[in-house]
Amino acid sequence: MLFPESWLRAFVNPDIDTQALSHRLTMAGLEVEETDPAAPPFEGVVVGHIVDIAPHPDADKLRVCQVDDGTGSPLQIVCGAPNAAAGIKVPLARVGAQLPNGMQIGVVKMRGVASSGMLCSARELGLSQDHDGLLVLDPALQAGQSLREALDLDDTVFTLKLTPNRADCLSILGVAREVSALTGAPLVVPTYEPVAVTLEDILPVRVDAPDLCGRFAGRVIRGVNARAQTPSWMRTRLERAGQRSISALVDISNYVMLELGRPTHVFDLKRVDGGLTVRWARHGEQLELLNGQTVQLDPDVGVICAGDQIESLAGIMGGEGSSVTLDTTDIYVEAAFWWPEAIMGRARRYKFSSEASHRFERGVDFASISEHLEYMSRLIVDICGGQVGPVDDQVINLPERKPVAMRLSRCRKVLGLAVASNEVEAIFTRLALPYVQQDDAFIVTPPSYRFDIAIEEDLIEEVARVYGFERIPDLPPVARADMLIEPETLRGPHMLRARMAALDYQEVINFAFVEEAWEHDYAGNDDPIRLLNPIASQLAVMRSSLIGGLLANIVHNANRKQSRVRVFELGRVFARDNTVVDGDLAVAGVRQPVRLAGAAWGPALDEQWGTATRQVDFYDVKKDLENLLGESAHDLVCIAHAHPALHPGRSARLELAGQTVGWIGEIHPRWAQRCDLAQAPVVFEIDVDAVSASLLPAPGELSRQPVVIRDLALWVNTAVSYQDLLDTFTHTIQSDDTLGIVKDIKLFDVWRDKTAQTSEKSMAFRFWLQGHDATLDDATVEQCLSRLLDALVAAHGVRQRA
Repeated sequence: MLFPESWLRAFVNPDIDTQALSHRLTMAGLEVEETDPAAPPFEGVVVGHIVDIAPHPDADKLRVCQVDDGTGSPLQIVCGAPNAAAGIKVPLARVGAQLPNGMQIGVVKMRGVASSGMLCSARELGLSQDHDGLLVLDPALQAGQSLREALDLDDTVFTLKLTPNRADCLSILGVAREVSALTGAPLVVPTYEPVAVTLEDILPVRVDAPDLCGRFAGRVIRGVNARAQTPSWMRTRLERAGQRSISALVDISNYVMLELGRPTHVFDLKRVDGGLTVRWARHGEQLELLNGQTVQLDPDVGVICAGDQIESLAGIMGGEGSSVTLDTTDIYVEAAFWWPEAIMGRARRYKFSSEASHRFERGVDFASISEHLEYMSRLIVDICGGQVGPVDDQVINLPERKPVAMRLSRCRKVLGLAVASNEVEAIFTRLALPYVQQDDAFIVTPPSYRFDIAIEEDLIEEVARVYGFERIPDLPPVARADMLIEPETLRGPHMLRARMAALDYQEVINFAFVEEAWEHDYAGNDDPIRLLNPIASQLAVMRSSLIGGLLANIVHNANRKQSRVRVFELGRVFARDNTVVDGDLAVAGVRQPVRLAGAAWGPALDEQWGTATRQVDFYDVKKDLENLLGESAHDLVCIAHAHPALHPGRSARLELAGQTVGWIGEIHPRWAQRCDLAQAPVVFEIDVDAVSASLLPAPGELSRQPVVIRDLALWVNTAVSYQDLLDTFTHTIQSDDTLGIVKDIKLFDVWRDKTAQTSEKSMAFRFWLQGHDATLDDATVEQCLSRLLDALVAAHGVRQRA
């Protein structure tokens, strides 16, 4: 929210400077994001009065002006502005003046004619981007008066960053109430004389939706001059508050909204057929808005219509059909209370926002509608003229202001401060919060403009804000600090991230909203969870896999000439599950597991002289996954299986201790080609809960006996996998105590004669054997290997290779 300091000080003028006022507001919860001067620095510029003007003797586009600068001796100034004319008052930069762009004004000759100064446009003074001509000033200004003083250019523009609950401060009056409460300076609300009612005209209005509109007021004004000029003081305030001056009627409506926080709407009475009806929209209805956008309406959107013609989106934006123009003569001015719940999110649904909806969805004062309508009527009559009809004020369904109790003892406990009872009384009085005191409790009835006071903590916050957070002493806690023991067997998210970083992966954080095509292609999910109001058209569904986001990260880097990418993400995915019920961290029907996914693309190692460049493959990423799991990797099993995102022959389902925990494999060639990647990335995705528990290392006695190493080569049917053989080895060793001397088994060679028509492959295993109490003899070793070979023959029909 933008506003000039001078506008605020017209309501409340505390005896503190701009910096102190900014600090006081920020510490009270109304963060001042920045303060900027209303105009850039310049000097030597005064109000000039063009007394006479004549053509330049040697230039068609230049004219010679005689300008009164208040000294009594007119200055001769050559000017090329098209709107230069005798009798107007304009900015005059005297000789020696310094302009914002650094230009120093001196006496110059322009086509042989001396020019002692410069007449300025708004852009040359840094006041706006208007450079079509000279800045024409108010005729009432005195020639020779400093322009900074005349236009109050030493003003400061505040930028407030308000929290969503403080809708009452979305106006000058609201901020002034806060300043008055914080500083004790008196609040002075501008007074006005109500307009005299000279017409009996009343536009009939029917409210059919009491859950949409709680109060509706309006009046007819005829004979207005829509072409009237907006007063300079109003135009200046609007511009410094970030509003562009449009026309007198629109400017007055915007001015009342900014000053009092009251959004209003002005209808062209001649373009409204009959009376108005306030209701909910119907299926198939549409409306062309003031911004030129045509929207299709839903039944939960409120509208104001005249007969069957919809004229306005209730509390959001008016329609083009009944908008006022410069030719408008008869108007209907409307001010209403719209229930916040009926306005919330509707504007964002149509991908725009308006000043009115921004206020109504947070809550607008419902008690002062008629007073604000009177104030707006006075401004319209004073500026545009007209005959005024009576105010038609209908009260339909207003919010109930339920009293809120604050226990003084609870306030002291929360703040850690012994706030005196009389100080709380003073704070509530300064905040204009009506209260009664019963024993230890203050029972406050929230005002009609405070929608943020509903529970006891809200009142405690009010006490803390006005009391001053800086006055609360910074004391160490008196509670005993107990150190929590971190479970040794738990791999938390921070540990998983640290291990992935140590494995040369960089963390990324992607949106949980993804393209619907990703869900179909990468996750095989034809029924994703759709968003009702996506932040972008392509981000329309919730992700059920992290793979799509990582693949997009790789494509992004590849398009920027990066040759090696290794990324990971730890985040939630979302899938439908009817067994899930509502809970503190759960939504019915939606399962939200946490997954860890990684992707590698490009060379396996950074380019170096010692190793030839080799593209990363399945086994590189599998090794990274085993290093991540540590001791638990002994129970990790890869089972060949198809996945929608992965290469059908180079992908596997991951099982840990017999439980499926994720997937690993190359991206399917179809998707790699579509992403224009020369090599397919290798990815994995695992369930975090399944891998968060690790084995606790157990000490064991080391044998002093020498290790015996033996090799065994086998002919194995190609349908038999290495995992099948390893499972047989493991089962046989566990079932025979005499085979406990086998300490480790590794596959070190696989060979197949591609020229022979055979269904067998050669697999060579290496065994490490070690006795506990004595050195192993050859007979014991051979007997052990014979038993293992017999088990393989019986289970898989292998035969020993000669």
